[in-house]
Amino acid sequence: MVRQIGVISNLPKMDRPGSSSLPVPREVVPVAEYVRMSTEHQQYSTQNQQKVIRDYALRRGMSVVRTYIDAGKSGLRLDGRDALKQLIHDVETGQANFQAILVYDVSRWGRFQDADESAYYEYVCRRAKIAVHYCAEQFENDGSPVSTIVKGVKRAMAGEFSRELSAKVFSGQCHLIELGYRQGSSPGFGLRRMLRGADGREKGQLKRGEHKSIQTDRVILVPGPPDEVETVQGMYRAFVEEGKSEGEIARSLNARRITTGWGAPWTRVAVHRVLTNEKYIGNNVYNRVSSKLGKRPVVNPKEMWIRRNTAFEPIVSQELYFKAQAIIAEQARKLTDLELLDQLRHLMERKGKLSGPLIDESEELPSSIVYRSRFGSLIRAYRLVGYTPGHDYQFLETNKQLRLMHAAIVQDMVERIRQFGGSVTRDLLTDLLTVNEEFTASLVIARCRCTTAGSYRWLIRLDSGLGPDITVAVRMDADNRAALDYYLLPTVDMTVEKLLLAEYNDFGLDTYRFATLDFFVGMARRTPIQEPA
Repeated sequence: MVRQIGVISNLPKMDRPGSSSLPVPREVVPVAEYVRMSTEHQQYSTQNQQKVIRDYALRRGMSVVRTYIDAGKSGLRLDGRDALKQLIHDVETGQANFQAILVYDVSRWGRFQDADESAYYEYVCRRAKIAVHYCAEQFENDGSPVSTIVKGVKRAMAGEFSRELSAKVFSGQCHLIELGYRQGSSPGFGLRRMLRGADGREKGQLKRGEHKSIQTDRVILVPGPPDEVETVQGMYRAFVEEGKSEGEIARSLNARRITTGWGAPWTRVAVHRVLTNEKYIGNNVYNRVSSKLGKRPVVNPKEMWIRRNTAFEPIVSQELYFKAQAIIAEQARKLTDLELLDQLRHLMERKGKLSGPLIDESEELPSSIVYRSRFGSLIRAYRLVGYTPGHDYQFLETNKQLRLMHAAIVQDMVERIRQFGGSVTRDLLTDLLTVNEEFTASLVIARCRCTTAGSYRWLIRLDSGLGPDITVAVRMDADNRAALDYYLLPTVDMTVEKLLLAEYNDFGLDTYRFATLDFFVGMARRTPIQEPA
């Protein structure tokens, strides 16, 4: 056990910019290298980029003293590219111990949709008297009119490549939807993903977190375990035949200790999603919501949806499904803004307060989603009825989402460890994991907070009561919607109960930082030792 912890404690910095400086001969120009490999363009690995950069440096009497690596990062935006952020930070704060920056080509610097953004980051470096060299390009980045024109064209081409690729990928996905294949990850409660080969034969069900490994394989939806199928059918019967509301159905499921596919309690909204999703009658629907090129998700009108009817085996009859839709449509008849606010005001008077969960659980009101859509946000709707929350409402909403995410991440860790051949037990009360009967691990999620100065901070609370050997700390992104990175913190090295992290921390702390959970899961891998002959 001690040996495992020691491995983590002495790990080299992973995916973290700004390695320690190397000795540089007097007459050699010290430079930094920036390399990026995205999931959209894999033929140039970071190693191949570095080889070209090092050859370029050798020919010009330069020595690479610092390396900044963004591995598996899209170049569409600066968000998520920690290495480039660190590079810009080092340049702006005077911490750069180099005189130039070497990049493989213009596209590796970024495929920003606004070419001026790419130019701005280069300008920041040039303003600090640090030049940017594009080593694989056929032009010299010397500020001449020719290089400026060519570079501008290259930047525009880099952005256009992403747009064209996005259009091609979307077109391909739509074609597969029309052929009846599933596009997306979670199948939903009562359903499972089935892998099919190029010959159409079924190859087995995919578990959560598993993905197809062969390009020509396809995925369809099939009925899940019989108890889940019966639960879905029972939800429809209760709603249509028994006249129960979505809230009543949710309370009934929770009373029977039936959880959602993510292990969370049922809510009125969760039941509503089951009752309105066409996949339960076998229809394959895509492009309800789209988010392209790093932009915010957009809810698309029905005419933009891509569909294939009767693509999968249904688990609910069409007659029952459409009866449910008729009831929902009648309940959700178009209310005016005044009617919506009047209902919200009556709820406030009865309960003495307002909240998203309170609205969702109220049988008389439409869901909180309707209020967000109609008035822009719940806070604005509250103000219109004269209600001022006594606390940060968004904070509570975020915490609710993080609690759901906590359960999902723990379950994903369990499944991935078992896939690697490891054994893991999970304490259902504390979520403490015991891996291979060798070490224990717990998960904490740190929400992102923005200071008044505009910087980000994360507070990690170590659970000394559980006493895990390793605490897996998840740092959330600025929107608190997705994981930014992970810290594997050995208890033996932690002397405090709380850690306050900034965007960039000292080497001793960021030694424990990882871009994914692959290393943690890999610790559970079991390797057989061959006996001597």
